[in-house]
Amino acid sequence: MFENLTAETLARMQFAFTVSFHIIFPAFSIGLASFLAVLNGLWLMTRNKTYLTLFTYWKKIFAVAFGMGVVSGIVMSYQFGTNWSVFSDKAGPVVGPMMAYEVMSAFFLEAGFLGIMLFGRDRVGDRLHMFATLMVAVGTLTSATWILSVNSWMQTPAGYGVNDVGQFIPLDWWEIVFNPSFPYRLVHMVLAAYLTTSLVVGAVGGLHLLRDRTNAEARRMFSMAMWMAAIVTPIQIFAGDAHGLNTLEHQPAKIMAMEGHYDSHPEGAPLILFGIPNSKERTIDYAIEIPKVSSLILHHDLNAPMAGLDTIPDDEEPPVAILFWSFRIMVGLGFAMLGLGVWSLFARWRGTLYDCKWLHRTALLMGPTGFVAVLAGWITTEVGRQPYTVYGLLRTSDSLAPVDAPAVATSLLAFIVVYFFVFGAGTFYILRMMNKPASTAKLGLTDGPIRAVVGAALSLQETPSGADK
Repeated sequence: MFENLTAETLARMQFAFTVSFHIIFPAFSIGLASFLAVLNGLWLMTRNKTYLTLFTYWKKIFAVAFGMGVVSGIVMSYQFGTNWSVFSDKAGPVVGPMMAYEVMSAFFLEAGFLGIMLFGRDRVGDRLHMFATLMVAVGTLTSATWILSVNSWMQTPAGYGVNDVGQFIPLDWWEIVFNPSFPYRLVHMVLAAYLTTSLVVGAVGGLHLLRDRTNAEARRMFSMAMWMAAIVTPIQIFAGDAHGLNTLEHQPAKIMAMEGHYDSHPEGAPLILFGIPNSKERTIDYAIEIPKVSSLILHHDLNAPMAGLDTIPDDEEPPVAILFWSFRIMVGLGFAMLGLGVWSLFARWRGTLYDCKWLHRTALLMGPTGFVAVLAGWITTEVGRQPYTVYGLLRTSDSLAPVDAPAVATSLLAFIVVYFFVFGAGTFYILRMMNKPASTAKLGLTDGPIRAVVGAALSLQETPSGADK
């Protein structure tokens, strides 16, 4: 199956496979932790039992998703020391401390307060329980902050020096942490997590409204989710545009590939909506394009010149076809989310938010699209950085450990089997919980599966090996 692939290709496939599984769970748990904090706060302010029921319902789902996120992240951390040990050696003085800061700050918050949030309401009182819920939400956001700072530094390195043995060493930690792409990437990812969660909550609400439109919990969660989709999606589109302009400044080859611009355009570049990238002929076949709109979007000038991949050395070009399609999937789904949000506003204005079955069906269909958009966005980000691990400084081919292809192929096959079995079972369990009405949710100290997942996650958090959650 893998006999004709090199060790580098297999190692890249292995990391791409594990990170694709992993990112699904933090993208959900980041938004869900904040949603739980909102639900708990509304319960304490209003004493409306609908909010307490929804909190109980979603915290059970959060516990399982959180546990799977921690477990799936451990494998990625080990790959830094197995398949990518040269990268770890070269970039470790910069990357290592930031990943340790994540463990010492974010994970300590989560590990210290997760059990109280899940099981401690009747033991510690409402105030401390609310504080614990907030700390779990803050912990997930802090975890995302450190990981995105690490990744952003690899995209736009700053504040570093190089010692006598070729290692990157820190010179200015402020410049390292707050590197040029970090603020844009953090905002874009956190908003994506909130949108992903709102679409899942909206899908569950829509499902139960289709079964019973008088269901109080379904009505409340659907309303809250649609408000989030309607408000956050336009902000996300604006944030994505700002992130694109930042990428054009620091990683122009990535933008050229995303836009499908093999050739330079001295008098305004077209916006290519669809087409088939032809790497051999270096053209976009069957292109559907709008003249000069790409220049308008990226330079705010219809006639602004745009450089193409013909200005980039061949060995520094990222894979165009992957970037071209992943970017369009992400953008297309973003506008679909915007359409759902606008539709919900119209239904709310007409007073049919809980009666429009086609809106509920559409929300149910849109439930997984947040995960697909997140995956497409990360593919765009990471593939667009190629052929580098540290952009412009350390090539991927020079980051690989001295490993043999058969060994990497064996571990990749093992990961595929184990991941689909373990995380497939976990996802199936989450879907079963979502299929039940919120009114049936009961989470207490006797819930064996939940306690087992939480216990495993907390024990794994105690070691730095879980630092890539």
